[in-house]
Amino acid sequence: MTATHSGSSGASLREWATGVTVFAAVMLILAGVIDILRGIAEIADDDVFVTTGNYVFAFDLTAWGWIHLALGVLAFVVSFGLFVAATWARVAGVCIAALVIIANFLSLPYYPVWSIVMIAVSGFIVWALCVMKKDATAAPSGGSAGT
Repeated sequence: MTATHSGSSGASLREWATGVTVFAAVMLILAGVIDILRGIAEIADDDVFVTTGNYVFAFDLTAWGWIHLALGVLAFVVSFGLFVAATWARVAGVCIAALVIIANFLSLPYYPVWSIVMIAVSGFIVWALCVMKKDATAAPSGGSAGT
């Protein structure tokens, strides 16, 4: 015999959706801060990065620095919108995480291991922002039929 709990499934779904949103927000903050630090290091022409001669998507290291710095700042700013579960922040978060994935894919020859780590982190961000349904985060209506 299976017991069903009709009242608790909606509450647990909302709790799960809230947890996933907070996870995505925190991960986006971390990805943003890491991209900001990576951008600063690339702009400063740090010797940490590998230089490649024949790469199809070859950019100057300073150009990559500005790209990563801009994406990091955007990710950091948008992550605060996720804490209030704003729809615009979910859409912007997915777009920024996708751009971070693309930027890290294109900069694989310059910093391969860290680029792969950032691709994985950004993939988790996209997943977390896409699995949550809008109606799962909506607060239940406060009024009752009698009032």
